[in-house]
Amino acid sequence: MKLETINYQAHDSAEKFVQSLRDTGFGVLSNHTIDKSLVEAIYQEWQAFFNSPEKHDFMFKPETQDGFFPSEISETAKGHTVKDIKEYYHVYPWGRIPDSLRENILTYYQRANELAAELLQWVETHTPADVAVNYSIALPKMIEGSHKTLLRVLHYPAMSGDEELGAIRAAAHEDINLLTILPAANEPGLQVKTKDGNWLDVPCDFGNLIINIGDMLQEASGGYFPSTTHRVVNPEGADTSKARVSLPLFLHPKPEVVLSSRYTADSYLMERLRELGVI
Repeated sequence: MKLETINYQAHDSAEKFVQSLRDTGFGVLSNHTIDKSLVEAIYQEWQAFFNSPEKHDFMFKPETQDGFFPSEISETAKGHTVKDIKEYYHVYPWGRIPDSLRENILTYYQRANELAAELLQWVETHTPADVAVNYSIALPKMIEGSHKTLLRVLHYPAMSGDEELGAIRAAAHEDINLLTILPAANEPGLQVKTKDGNWLDVPCDFGNLIINIGDMLQEASGGYFPSTTHRVVNPEGADTSKARVSLPLFLHPKPEVVLSSRYTADSYLMERLRELGVI
C-alpha cells in the first residue's frame, strides 16, 4: 500500500482527495495554490531563529499558548512517557511574532487557511448524507472567523547522540483538530499507521501538501473519517546531522461549535491539552 499523490488541478481531485482521507486518514496534494518559494523562505528564516538566543525572548504564555516552547517543556504524546525531540513556536495572527518574521508567516497563515476552507468544502460535498446529518453546521462554517486555528513552526534539532532512550522526533499520535495542512518538510521522517498496523512513509517531495484528519473531524463525522496515527521517526546515518523544520496548520473550529452530543470544540480541546500536559 502507498499514499497516492493527487493533482489539485485535476477535474476529479476533490473526489480522490476525500476518498484518500476516508481510506488512510491522509491526502497528499501536488500543484496546489501555496507558493513553494514562500515555504522555502519560511524554513530558512525560522531555522535561523531557532539557532539564535532570540527565541527565549518569546517564551510561551500558558494562558494564551502563543510563543516559543523549548524542548524541555515540549509535548509528551498521549500514552507515552518520553518527551518528543523537538521545540516549536505557536503562531496566531493575534499573538506575539518577531517583527522580522511576521510578513511571510502571516501571508502563509492566510493562504493556508483559505486552501483549508476549500478542502473542508470538498469533505462536506463528498460526505454521505447519512453521515453529514451529524454535522451541527457546514464544515467550512465551523472555522469561519476562528481565532483558534494554530500554525506551529516545528524545529527538530540535529541528533546529538545523547537523546533519551526511546525518544523520537514525534511519537505516535493523532491530531486534535479538524484537518492538519502540512507542506512537505525539508527532510523525510513522517510516517502514517495503516489499518493493518504497519508504518507507511508519507511522500515528502518538496512542494507537496500533506493533509490529515484530526480527532475533531472524526468526532463530528461519527467516526466515518478516521483520525490516523502518525509519527516522525529519527533520521539515520548522515541525515542525523540535519535539523528539520515543518509547518503544520492545525485547523480549529470556533470554541462554541458543537462537534457531537458529547463535546463542543472548546471542551474537546481543553480535555486533550490537559492530557498532553501543556495546561
